[in-house]
Amino acid sequence: MKPFAHDTIERSKQVQSSTKTDWHRLTAEATAERLKTSTTDGLSEKDASQRLSQFGENQIDDQLGRSWLQILLGQLRSSLVYLLMAAAVISFLIGEVTDTFAIVAIILLNSALGYWQDMSAEQSLAELKKHSVPDATVYRDGRRVVIPATQIVPGDLVILQFGFLVPADGRLVQTNNLQIDESALTGESVPVDKTIDVILPNPVDGPATSFTPLGDRTNLAFAGTMMTQGHGMAIVTETGMSTELGDVAGSLGSVTPETTPLQSKLAKLSHNLAIAAVAIVLVVFLAGVYAGEPVRLMMMTALSLAVAIVPEGLPAVATVGLALGAREMFRRKALIRELPAVETLGSVSVICSDKTGTLTQNKMTATILDVANYQFQVNDHTHLNKDLRTLLLSGCLCNDAELQIDQPGGKAKAIGEPTEAALVEVADNLGINQLQSLKEMPRVAEVSFSSDRKRMTTIHDVSGLPFPIFATGAHHVAFSKGAVQSVLATSTHVHIEGRPVPLTPKHVDRICRSEDEMARAGNRVLAVAIRPLPTEFELDQVEEQMIFIGLIGLLDPPRPEAKLAVEKCKSAGIRPIMITGDHPLTALNIAQRIGIDGSSGVISGQELAQMSRDDLSDAVRRVSIFARVSPNDKLNIVEVLERQHEVVAMTGDGVNDAPALKQANVGVAMGISGTDVSRQAASMVLLDDNFSTIVAAVEQGRTVFDNIRKFVLYAMSGNVGEVLVMTIGVLFGLPLPLLPLQILWVNLVTDGLPGLALAIEPTEPGTMNRPPIPLREPIFNREMRFDLFWIGAWICLASLGTAAYLWDDSKGVVHFRTIVFSVLTFTQMANVFACRTRQTIFQSMHLFANVWLWVAVGSTFLLQLLVIYWSPVQGIFGTVALSGNDLIFCLLSSLGVFFMIELRKLFSQLGSE
Repeated sequence: MKPFAHDTIERSKQVQSSTKTDWHRLTAEATAERLKTSTTDGLSEKDASQRLSQFGENQIDDQLGRSWLQILLGQLRSSLVYLLMAAAVISFLIGEVTDTFAIVAIILLNSALGYWQDMSAEQSLAELKKHSVPDATVYRDGRRVVIPATQIVPGDLVILQFGFLVPADGRLVQTNNLQIDESALTGESVPVDKTIDVILPNPVDGPATSFTPLGDRTNLAFAGTMMTQGHGMAIVTETGMSTELGDVAGSLGSVTPETTPLQSKLAKLSHNLAIAAVAIVLVVFLAGVYAGEPVRLMMMTALSLAVAIVPEGLPAVATVGLALGAREMFRRKALIRELPAVETLGSVSVICSDKTGTLTQNKMTATILDVANYQFQVNDHTHLNKDLRTLLLSGCLCNDAELQIDQPGGKAKAIGEPTEAALVEVADNLGINQLQSLKEMPRVAEVSFSSDRKRMTTIHDVSGLPFPIFATGAHHVAFSKGAVQSVLATSTHVHIEGRPVPLTPKHVDRICRSEDEMARAGNRVLAVAIRPLPTEFELDQVEEQMIFIGLIGLLDPPRPEAKLAVEKCKSAGIRPIMITGDHPLTALNIAQRIGIDGSSGVISGQELAQMSRDDLSDAVRRVSIFARVSPNDKLNIVEVLERQHEVVAMTGDGVNDAPALKQANVGVAMGISGTDVSRQAASMVLLDDNFSTIVAAVEQGRTVFDNIRKFVLYAMSGNVGEVLVMTIGVLFGLPLPLLPLQILWVNLVTDGLPGLALAIEPTEPGTMNRPPIPLREPIFNREMRFDLFWIGAWICLASLGTAAYLWDDSKGVVHFRTIVFSVLTFTQMANVFACRTRQTIFQSMHLFANVWLWVAVGSTFLLQLLVIYWSPVQGIFGTVALSGNDLIFCLLSSLGVFFMIELRKLFSQLGSE
């Protein structure tokens, strides 16, 4: 999110301050009273529903979407329309009123088609944006629930968590090391420490009515800002456009959306073709005048031919293709946040994936408990001695997941991050209730988890217990959990049979061997430690002299579909790489079970840190499994792969994954387990956190690129055919093959519905059995350029050849033109079926796989017959009714194009075998 014009904003805030409640000057209790809510239980569902009706949804009005009027006017701002308008003016000036009205009608029809295409794309993208709304956690009726952020209302008690966006403006009622990055709103680059204290104006600033800048309102949280440390709770005071962010959004006005690289390429292609058209039509015009054709007729013909040469439908079809591709990806559980990702996905050559939740099910189950010299398999009959109870108690207290029971007598379920939820649930299953334990030992402080430390620590008040833990006189206890090596680094003692003893190398060796054994079996291993504290303590010193309690092994089995997805990657020329923070042996176990190459072993983050640039490059080229990595390691791996000219898709879910997600060609965030920070940095969000969804999105990306290429070949080969018909006809002294309106008609009906239908062609068989599309490969490759000209030449030959064969002096030039006109249109209908697939059409897919293509071709065929046989329009288009034999001959000669293209594909396949 870019910083706004902060001086302007601050001035506007001073003006608005008199109309808004100064929530920062009220206590938390006064805020709750004014909003008729509770600082502990939040709103009731009934009150929340009423307030949603009153205040509306919590969302910022979309300033980026185009209105229907902007889209409609946009259809009139194109070179195609300018050329047609020029033709209409010239027709009117030379007295051709009928042609003038016909050209205006074609402008309207073309604009209507373009409007429909653009509106379809806008609606598809708008629908996708609705699904990109983040979730928020609030208290309703005293229960912690997760709801879409759009459903938040004033008075809601919202939970603020590290790594997520603040969903609405609110008055803080609870903070724990909470820091919020407000740079997007205030321009302040340093995260702000938050408090619940009342903020009063500084006396030197004047009376109590003086303005307090946003950056100084440290007891408020603002919508759209990012929580960078700790957690807290706030009572929502403003939502939607009433928030500070909403005020800014309202003042910014509309912004023109950027075009994608593919759209830019196609627009440039159209521009270059327009330049070429000028030269071609000049030749045709001069040749026609030299041959004795009327100047005004050749002028109109030249303008019409210019319209035919430029495939103005290209950018529109690209937009529709990308939008429909994004919608299809959403159907497959991949939400596209940035449209260019659709085209980039087709070029992905490496997928760097996290393990937990992406390649595995993210259904953590505690399977092994390891304390001192004992290891226990978890089952319903596990007997808890003092050591095990301490281990499980530590795990469920040093935890942000929350145990909930849906109904009296019902089974308890933990709400929260899967690993933490598993710790709470295993403790509950074995008789240690988190809720009861928190009542006896309430949390008073914490040291939040960070990817650098790889652990978190909570401090609890135990002064009310009759037997303080481990040490008489201890008033607080610090519980710590995290990666084994991280927790060992803070420990000086180990807990054995109910008492702490000094931690020796022998103990460390035994702990590390247990970790390896559990990891080798595929378990994720967490370590737990504890430390008694006096009444007064320094928070930054609690993670010292810890007492190591034990290990907990959590099993997260591979997703059943992951193995097939990995195989699909390999057949598609895509290299899957696992990058995880877990133990190397755990990573290797899962990788081998799903088919990721483990022959070169596993490289740890510690080893990566010691490598030179050349060694790192070699390692990334050889090894496909990286474990115990940091977010910075992820970034380095992506950069190395991109230097090796790979197109990289990288997954991430944490705050510190954002740089790697930004760096990757396609950043992929987790929709279920990911933070708002990672989702904001990514161009695609996995709604099911599933690796196979990335592979499906890659397949769809290839399909989108293929379909746009098919349209380019189809439209351009037809245009080349039209140009050759007109040029050869004029240069060889034939009657003018087509009238201006006939050229415009062919361009309208063939590039319209049939061309658009190509954009929705289904994925071809074999799409994932070929290498990735090079990222910088042009739309026109060498093979397409060859096909473009020989197909165009065949269309020309079929059109002029058929007209010459059926020439009848008694029927005149009108009959000749009608045949050329008809064959040119019919050959394009045959051409569109041949262009719909790389393989021969009978090999690749069911003939009726794209029903809309049949509808489009059928509609175009009927419209062409209407122009030929309906007397009211014959005079307008200069046609005459063809005999049945002539019509059949035209159709048969048109089919020749289809069979020639199919033979070309067949010989090409035989030559490559």
